[in-house]
Amino acid sequence: MGRALGILGCCLALALVLLPLPAAPRGPALRPRRQPRPGGPSADTACKNRPLDLVFIVDSSRSVRPEEFEKVKIFLSEMIDTLDVGERTTRVAVMNYASTVKVEFPLRTYFDKASLKEAVSRIEPLSAGTMTGLAIQTAMDEVFTEEMGTRPAAFNIPKVVIVVTDGRPQDQVQDVAASARTAGIEIYAVGVDRADMQSLRIMASEPLDEHVFYVETYGVIEKLTSKFRETFCAVNVCALGTHGCQHVCVSNGASYLCDCYEGYTLNPDKRTCSAVDMCAPGRHECDQICVSKNGSYVCDCYEGYTLNPDKKTCSAADVCAPGRHDCEQVCVRDDLFYTCDCHQGYTLNPDRKTCSRAITSSLVTTEESCKCEAIVALQDSVTSRLEALSSKLEEVSEKLQAYQDRQQIV
Repeated sequence: MGRALGILGCCLALALVLLPLPAAPRGPALRPRRQPRPGGPSADTACKNRPLDLVFIVDSSRSVRPEEFEKVKIFLSEMIDTLDVGERTTRVAVMNYASTVKVEFPLRTYFDKASLKEAVSRIEPLSAGTMTGLAIQTAMDEVFTEEMGTRPAAFNIPKVVIVVTDGRPQDQVQDVAASARTAGIEIYAVGVDRADMQSLRIMASEPLDEHVFYVETYGVIEKLTSKFRETFCAVNVCALGTHGCQHVCVSNGASYLCDCYEGYTLNPDKRTCSAVDMCAPGRHECDQICVSKNGSYVCDCYEGYTLNPDKKTCSAADVCAPGRHDCEQVCVRDDLFYTCDCHQGYTLNPDRKTCSRAITSSLVTTEESCKCEAIVALQDSVTSRLEALSSKLEEVSEKLQAYQDRQQIV
């Protein structure tokens, strides 16, 4: 009996041990993932890649085998997938270097992921030398310029370089990298396999533990994608809806800048926008008339001119072209104007537009012509007889006058 009670007691003790205790704080590994508050920003909207002017500089020297270079291109494509690519967000350029440097495409060329990835897929290795310093210098001189797509300094968009190499630079990289950092360019150095770690540390920005990365082979370089995503991730103030920008909000790390749509300019308050008078002198290319239209403009021409296919210049219109005049029969162009006329045998009416048939001698019939000739002959005969009669009357008058003169003498 005592033995049974002992066994029962042990079982009760074991049951108490196995019963769940009141909730106690747990370690970080067991803490449930924090859910976003209802109506609050989710990870997809509140945490995006801050706008960057990002330049990849990839080593394609002889030490990088073709299959390894393909891995580098996959890494670039996956990096592009993590970025918020766009003209007003992150712009991307790619440079390819060995003993020479080739700018595959600058920052101004592509503003969507599909086009960027397609361009990356077409990159071919150069296969000679490792001139890293020359590549960084070329980036400063030829890529980080406003002409090539770098945003103006007033936009405060970070300029970032990611160098991917598997060897030791064959030129002086220290001074060039220092100049780039002084110019405001942030440099990340990614070393692969045989890369010289000291060279990576010389060229990278501070702090080095956040700007220098190393992977054993090109086969695992894709693992760095998530690391860079975390590095470039920042709270997108524009997505939170707390900004006061009238048109466009441009996130800038933990802050933001306002911008305007094309055809508008930012007001002194740096938030609202006003339409630019695109028809002001020097702003348009119209030959004659500029018409403002929704922040843009269209060209037009004076009366008597038509707009050419270039939609800018004007040519004198053919005012006598069908449908352009009111003449019934003939339109006569006179510079930018016209007058009406009629075909032969017609005369212009008082309205100066319509015509009426005219009666001319050329339209008299043969019969009428014969009648006219007879009348003329009769008129000639009568005239001749009248002239003879007049002569006789003058002769009689003279004789009568002579008779009267004689009677007076007697």
